[in-house]
Amino acid sequence: MKLVYVFDAYCGWSYGFSPTLAEIMRRRPGLTVEVVSGGLFTGARRVPIREFGYVQGANAKISELTGVEFGAAYRRLIADGSFVMDSEAAARGTAALRQAAPALAAELAAALQEAFYAEGLSLSEAATYRTVAERAGLDADAVAAAFASPAAAAAARADFRRAAEYGVQGFPTLLAVDGERATVLAVGHATADQVDQRLAALTAAA
Repeated sequence: MKLVYVFDAYCGWSYGFSPTLAEIMRRRPGLTVEVVSGGLFTGARRVPIREFGYVQGANAKISELTGVEFGAAYRRLIADGSFVMDSEAAARGTAALRQAAPALAAELAAALQEAFYAEGLSLSEAATYRTVAERAGLDADAVAAAFASPAAAAAARADFRRAAEYGVQGFPTLLAVDGERATVLAVGHATADQVDQRLAALTAAA
């Protein structure tokens, strides 16, 4: 059995779920976690953030439920309203980081969200991936080059297809995958205890 974490780097609920996923990984160190990007802000949804009037209210709820904090630089982006969230670019960057350190995919996804939601860094800029890579001790030049590569664009498209094949309709979605069987452990929000209980029930039933 492995976990498949379907998230979107520009999804506030995914940001709020990061501590839960980190705690599950701490409790179950032998469990493989794969990270798949969803396509929340693509196509017609790739518009200035001011078009999404629910963002500030949703962020307040996310903070209340999960304890994560939204940084001052990010709040300035919201206040300005012109920033465009592009999930395809974020998925390319996630793929570039994942390629550089597959075993750290979940930690790097969390670091990427921290860069946006705490520091207000654009996930459409190669410099952001360079920064995240440097902090993780990775080859920053290689990650920045990978972000701009056709291979990363192909990986982003593959991630979007995979999320759809799993039937994911909301982010984040955490799945337990055993062979051909995929079981939903959480959608949107869950505590580590809740996820752990669901995992234990699956293990007992196997």
